[in-house]
Amino acid sequence: MLKQITSIIIIAVLMPLNLLAQFTISGNVIDKENHEVLIGAHVSLKELNLITVTDNNGNFKFENIKKGTYTLKATYLGFKTYSTDVKVTKDTKINIAMTMEVLMEDEVIVTASRVGDKTPLTYSEIDSEELRRSNQGSDLPFLLQNTPSVVVTSDAGAGVGYTGMRIRGSDLTRINVTLNGIPVNDAESNLVYFVDLPDLASSVDNIQIQRGVGNSSNGAAAFGASINIKTDEQTTEPFARLSSTFGSFNTLKNTINFSSGRNNNGFNFNGRISKINSDGYIDRAYSDLFSYQLSASWSDENDFLKFMIMNGKEETYQAWNGTPKDSLATNPTFNPSGMMYDKDGNFIGYYENEIDKYDQSYYQIHYAHSFSQNMTLTASAFLTTGKGYYENYKNDKSFSSYGLPSFVIGDTVIESVNLIQQKWLDNKYYGFNIAMNHKIGRFDLNYGGSWNRYDGDHFGIINWAEYGVPLNYRWYENNGNKQYYNAFISANYELNGHLNLFAEMQYRHINYSIEGIHDDLNDVTQQHLFNFWNPKGGIFYSINDNNSAYFSVAYSNREPNRDIYTDADEIQRERVTHEKLTDYELGYSYRNRKMALNTNIFYMDYKDQLVMTGEINNVGNTIMTNVDKSYRLGLEGSAAFQFNRYFALDFNFALSQNKILNYVDYVDNYDADWNYLGQIENNLGTTDISFSPNIIGGFNFKVTPINHLDIVFQEKYVGRQYIDNTSTLSRSLDPYFVSNVNINYEWKQTLFKDLNFNLSVNNIFNSKYCSNAWVYKAAVGGEEYIEDGYFSQAGINFMFSVIIGI
Repeated sequence: MLKQITSIIIIAVLMPLNLLAQFTISGNVIDKENHEVLIGAHVSLKELNLITVTDNNGNFKFENIKKGTYTLKATYLGFKTYSTDVKVTKDTKINIAMTMEVLMEDEVIVTASRVGDKTPLTYSEIDSEELRRSNQGSDLPFLLQNTPSVVVTSDAGAGVGYTGMRIRGSDLTRINVTLNGIPVNDAESNLVYFVDLPDLASSVDNIQIQRGVGNSSNGAAAFGASINIKTDEQTTEPFARLSSTFGSFNTLKNTINFSSGRNNNGFNFNGRISKINSDGYIDRAYSDLFSYQLSASWSDENDFLKFMIMNGKEETYQAWNGTPKDSLATNPTFNPSGMMYDKDGNFIGYYENEIDKYDQSYYQIHYAHSFSQNMTLTASAFLTTGKGYYENYKNDKSFSSYGLPSFVIGDTVIESVNLIQQKWLDNKYYGFNIAMNHKIGRFDLNYGGSWNRYDGDHFGIINWAEYGVPLNYRWYENNGNKQYYNAFISANYELNGHLNLFAEMQYRHINYSIEGIHDDLNDVTQQHLFNFWNPKGGIFYSINDNNSAYFSVAYSNREPNRDIYTDADEIQRERVTHEKLTDYELGYSYRNRKMALNTNIFYMDYKDQLVMTGEINNVGNTIMTNVDKSYRLGLEGSAAFQFNRYFALDFNFALSQNKILNYVDYVDNYDADWNYLGQIENNLGTTDISFSPNIIGGFNFKVTPINHLDIVFQEKYVGRQYIDNTSTLSRSLDPYFVSNVNINYEWKQTLFKDLNFNLSVNNIFNSKYCSNAWVYKAAVGGEEYIEDGYFSQAGINFMFSVIIGI
């Protein structure tokens, strides 16, 4: 009896010690064929959400692992994914021999637009898993807002519909966006409307964000950043996945993803269908969005061929006018768009069809051929089409402003009319890219080029009027035609095991012409030619296995966009010139198995940057003007810590100064009866560049209390933003904090391959803030006159989603 009691006591004492025992999983990763170590392979333990990267000897290690069975996975570009179950009862060592992927992978099609680990440029990367966890219907900018120096905004206030983003204070006209290496920016305006590609994130494999000038790529000049998007990768196994999301403001999103898997002949078919609806936070700011994406690919040992089509349809009620500042306190959701008045100027209601409607399609074909392990050719051709309009109810508009005579009834002459107008854009954009990657000894060379052509018809139709206007009268029509080609060569030379030298040169030729009448009835016929040389160079130094540093200098030119030319008179067109930027980047990185730290200093020196000064042309249009000197100087940092299996933290910050030197501000001047007197010129000296906060920061703190359950606390801070370039406090956006909580649970069961539940509670402290604004100022009778619009963002709101995979 005593022996039995003693045994029970021993078991009772040792059992919790055994349960608390923690072990290590370690090993190395090699190429199975030649036994060379694979440096930088990603090794993960799925159940614990742990991931590490092999060091310069191909070694990896996980510590403080409890007893149990885990799925260990290793991935490396160009090799088949390795996966095995590991039963841990003691310290465990596993040697992984990875097999080279015989079939060519689709990653090769974006090689020319991406930078590698040893390229001395500043960048961040986001993979599909990270996007999927946060993708609940918001436009892509909101899924990228946790990367350094990013500020996002939403016209409708809740992330669905028209959205925008800035990186280092540069808006989307200065950010080069590519989709599988194909340009996305509109060739004339340089803008990107992510609303035209609803739920793009559900088709994304990975995204690389380059800050600063970045590498030479296709499309618009990268004048602040580049966003390089790669869509769905080939999958080895077939799958289907249904995602359904609902939440605040009657938001509903349904998405179906599917793939055939790659068969024995190398064929693979992928697709997605998405439908998103939301009423928006702002009054009447609804969104009705639909999109689909289909791709077919084939690959063998040396060849890869892929065809993709992506289509997006959007209908949104206009909310781009914002809310007047004097309404923010009492009615922050007020939307003045569509307001109608009677003949006495009394408000009588809102026009129901004050909408924006657009249909856009992307057609892409990609081919890659490997001549050898050291030489690969990639080529792509594309066609992007778009057609749509935005419609407005116009009160008391003069016939003359539409090129029409006054309306006469008997002896009565009527000078104005209420009407409904539509402004249309019908365009096509097509071209091809070709590039060669060539490894010669220590040289890694990339060279190639592209040719693109844009043809866009702009026209306006009056589709209803009370009287005096022919049915579907077209009051203006013009065509924009833009052709450009570029050629580039870049070289990365490994001087020794520690030092890499990088150099690149791009030549870019642009021929842009506009022909016809603008909406103000002015003839905007003109032509512009540009020839740009964009060099860059730098060094990358690997100090040891954990530490590295880099320095680069890049020079870029950017042509003015369409609005600058169409809003300017002939005199101003002769004065306006292209912008120039010299970008200096100095960075440092530290990595070990539990943490990653990146920090960099940047200095972006602008010459002739185009900014709003308030100056007008001879017909009264506000124009953008070149300012001689301006700059952005800043420090960026990001870090990620995996403390243990329960806690992880990542954060980023950006501290900067963004200045215009010798800024001159122009203000319209009227007498008390609104008779125009000219403009007042104010020499303000050094001022802040608009929409460029000095402080941006944020963090994600992840808690994993049990396997498959993640709770993420998110915080984002954006400092003060001036909404014009005068550094006037009354014309600025207050700093704001926004806090979110995201809860994700992966339910392991036998019925479905995947079953995930996600709950997001956004702005949990109900912060009242605006993320964007516009302002027009004038002097009337010696007093300041202001018109403005502020974009309020939603208070506390939630989204809940279910993802089922089979």
